[in-house]
Amino acid sequence: MTLHFTTEGPPDAPALILGPSLGTSLAVWDAQAPALARHHRVVRWDLPGHGRSPAGLLSEGATVADLADLVLAVADRLGLARFAYAGISLGGAVGTHLAVHHPERISSLALVCSSARFGEPEAWRERAALVRRAGTAPLAETAPARWFTPTFVGTPGADALAVGLVADQRAADPAGYAACCDALASYDLRAELHRITAPTLVLAGRDDLATPPAHARQLADGIPRSALVELPGAAHLAPVERPQAVLDALRSHFTPGPQDDESRRAAGMTVRRAVLGDAHVDRAVAGTTEFTAGFQDFITRYAWGEIWTRPGLDRRTRSCITLTALVAGGHHEELAMHVRAALTNGLTPEEIGEVLLQTAVYCGVPAANAGFATANRVLNTEDDH
Repeated sequence: MTLHFTTEGPPDAPALILGPSLGTSLAVWDAQAPALARHHRVVRWDLPGHGRSPAGLLSEGATVADLADLVLAVADRLGLARFAYAGISLGGAVGTHLAVHHPERISSLALVCSSARFGEPEAWRERAALVRRAGTAPLAETAPARWFTPTFVGTPGADALAVGLVADQRAADPAGYAACCDALASYDLRAELHRITAPTLVLAGRDDLATPPAHARQLADGIPRSALVELPGAAHLAPVERPQAVLDALRSHFTPGPQDDESRRAAGMTVRRAVLGDAHVDRAVAGTTEFTAGFQDFITRYAWGEIWTRPGLDRRTRSCITLTALVAGGHHEELAMHVRAALTNGLTPEEIGEVLLQTAVYCGVPAANAGFATANRVLNTEDDH
């Protein structure tokens, strides 16, 4: 028996394996897989007892290492000696284990709403016992509250997505689900994160109650040279709740940078929209004249398509640098725009304040004073919304 899996994209493209969260099927990646498959051979798999994977692949007392071996068996069957990997929650734990214990297999890694340790083991043992006794129905009833923010549930289109995902959890085999809980109970890679050498992106939902942002920061702090992005308005299933933001982050991390003007322009527009927001970019595009068209093309293609897409710095760091430069130059209108962008890129108001405080030392107190006034006005406006 092997895990059930699907493949999408060109057979000769770089491989990207996507791992699901506990209680979901490979459908949890539906919003991202088709776009990722344009440049990758995307492989999605179901956890034992979930979707179409047999529950008997895991037994009571299973570990994340057992799940990782099952994923490697899929990769071997497909002839994938080396592959990129992205996983949500438990699926992310599998990727973390592979990157620590099988570094030669992982070319790049993304951990989405995941952790190096998912809380106290006893809580997972209690959940395993509950599921073995009563099935997954009790958990399915409360799943939306664990998976999504309150504002997401009930919005247009959200109900259908939630119903489908909850149905997947309700249909999960109790033995397979409980064995996955056993794996989470024994999982703790906090002391081994430093062994990861693959380029790593950590994605967190700002409102995730299951794996709060502090878990993501622990991963990012422990994994050398990793990048951290916190998504506002997202809970535990960020790929479902913030599909475009997650896709943009994954494409930026996994896809090589653009090689010609046309692709740089397209990549730049994608990043520009992700950082500044559709409304701002739409206004800029609508206001373009024959006189300003060359400049708009320049900033889209060069600033956003070449600089902001480079893998050497994550977007949080680029936001910090940009805020500092704008304070130093006294460009207050641009500063206001990039304070909003910094929030989108995962900086908290407190962290923005720290950046501006740093500018007081190196850019001067008057410049920092004006910067604080501009940022305070923006942050108060954001709070009003």
